Amino acid sequence: MSIISARQLGKYYGAQDVFQGLDLDIARGDKIALVGPNGAGKTTLLRILLGLEEPSQGSVTRARGLRMGYLPQRAEFSSERALYDEMLDVFEPLRRQGQALLELAQRIAAAEDPTDLLERYAIAEQRFELEGGYEYELKIRRVLGGLGFSEEMYRWPIGVLSGGQVTRALLAKLLLQEPDLLVLDEPTNYLDLGALEWLEAYLQDWRETLLVVSHDRYFLDRVVSRVWELNFGRLETYRGNYSRYVQQREERRLRLEREYEAQQELIAKTEDFVRRYKAGQRTREAQGREKRLERLERLEAPRDDKPMRLRMTTNIRAGDRVLFSEGALIGYKARPGALTGQDGEPQEYPLFDTGEFLIRRGQRIALLGPNGSGKTTFLRTILGEIEPLRGEIRIGASVRIGYLPQTQEWLDKSRTVLEQIMALGDLDIGEARSFLGRFLFSGDEVFKSIGDLSGGEQARVALAILSLEDTNLLLLDEPTTHLDIRSQEVLQEVLCGFNGTILFISHDRYLIDALATHVWHLRDGRMLQYEGNYTAFLEARQRELAEAQDGRAAQDTSVSRPDREQQREARRLKRRIEELEQEIERLENRLGVIPELINLASSVQNVAQVEALGIEYQELREALADRLAEWEALLSCEAS
Repeated sequence: MSIISARQLGKYYGAQDVFQGLDLDIARGDKIALVGPNGAGKTTLLRILLGLEEPSQGSVTRARGLRMGYLPQRAEFSSERALYDEMLDVFEPLRRQGQALLELAQRIAAAEDPTDLLERYAIAEQRFELEGGYEYELKIRRVLGGLGFSEEMYRWPIGVLSGGQVTRALLAKLLLQEPDLLVLDEPTNYLDLGALEWLEAYLQDWRETLLVVSHDRYFLDRVVSRVWELNFGRLETYRGNYSRYVQQREERRLRLEREYEAQQELIAKTEDFVRRYKAGQRTREAQGREKRLERLERLEAPRDDKPMRLRMTTNIRAGDRVLFSEGALIGYKARPGALTGQDGEPQEYPLFDTGEFLIRRGQRIALLGPNGSGKTTFLRTILGEIEPLRGEIRIGASVRIGYLPQTQEWLDKSRTVLEQIMALGDLDIGEARSFLGRFLFSGDEVFKSIGDLSGGEQARVALAILSLEDTNLLLLDEPTTHLDIRSQEVLQEVLCGFNGTILFISHDRYLIDALATHVWHLRDGRMLQYEGNYTAFLEARQRELAEAQDGRAAQDTSVSRPDREQQREARRLKRRIEELEQEIERLENRLGVIPELINLASSVQNVAQVEALGIEYQELREALADRLAEWEALLSCEAS
């Protein structure tokens, strides 16, 4: 059953058609990705489906009572309340139920004959429990924690949050509201890898309908089951996740090309026949073919996005050891006049210790870690812009570095695209314009000011400059940021074919999976090294977590067997203590409730219930005493 339907939907601004003639249906439970190049009208279509914007033509029908939630690219969240209070607001009806239960319990305690009140209380409590009344605060903590909010941030006013934090706060509230249709426009822009993985798992279990726009191909692979492609003003639909969409899109393109070429061949042969025989002996046959040709529904030539024709290669051969260190402490020092230590020296801010590392020629290293862990600082240290706090990083022989920063502030905003390229000095106007055409800058677009370009256009200018430099070590900081999916695919193909060495920071796990030969993960102030791509890294992390949980963490070979047994026993002891503490808390909570239940049962002279509760109370006290004795004994063992 469709919850939203649209027929012959169109939108235009002045003489410019964004899209036209779109027919679509969204069924309950669908998980749909809306993809397409930047400027194709994806956000406009979302807003029309939500009723936030009117179509120029066509109609949209929505199911009666449909609850919709929308996360825009640039979220606005006006509130004077604290973050946690804003989340509590979602559950205001449940909180009122809880307050009503408390008031009802007070009336029961004061009533002479609370029989009717007890019955009402039992019904109300069952409803409260079924609707999640005892779980909603746990759910709030789960969602806020999953999206990267620490408990100390719960009391922060919404007004002091950064732009990215505001987006995550609005996303958290939408997830807690559980609308019938959840619409997300680039939800992964402000999430680190941990939050991304959490959101993917959460949306995989999402029971309602989801419509999402995202350039994160890995995210789409794991979350959606249908793909809509909006391009050239038309909407094409595909079954499956992103990878299936790419396969089907290529199959469809090849099929349409064959059909178009076959029809063009038929038309050419028919026209040739008509010319040759229209005035001859086969006039009637020629006239018949001409009429059939006139009635023929002509196929359009398949259109495809004009991709960047990007090529990166190097003619400089570096030594086998491209980048290496015996260990360096990455961080930065406060500026003069900032905080100082006890000795009066500027206060150091260490971020992580690299440990010993070596990058060999041809390797492609993905650098992962939470926001603020020091990834960009590490690249700047390699470039010599920042000195390591301890140790040194050495660059191998004949290594020439090309650097693509995360933002394009280094571009001269006052120059045109053409001037920026020609400033490199080796190209004349004709060569520069031809070169820029490979990066989708054609015609008058080359005269646009850098400052007037979109983020994606500035990223293409930066890539153009990087491709002109003859470098054999690429340092890339979030290279796919602002690129649409097709441009990401082209860049991925080019980087995979690059014959030099690459060290790159990226949240694009699809790119990491395709490109990386190694993954370096910044965690707990250290740089941990893994061989393989992102999938191999995940498998290695899962093995580590499983071993840690089972008490089978790998031990150094110098540790003797008795020492290993002692360490295993210590871990088993710690786990048992934690289990006992949880059980003791549960028993104490139940023991605290039973006296009130006994009083309520006594007030209505329910003798059987009083006896049963009394027996349970005695059993719980004995169980609690046993657990406390075991807990104290284990604590003594742990201390010794």
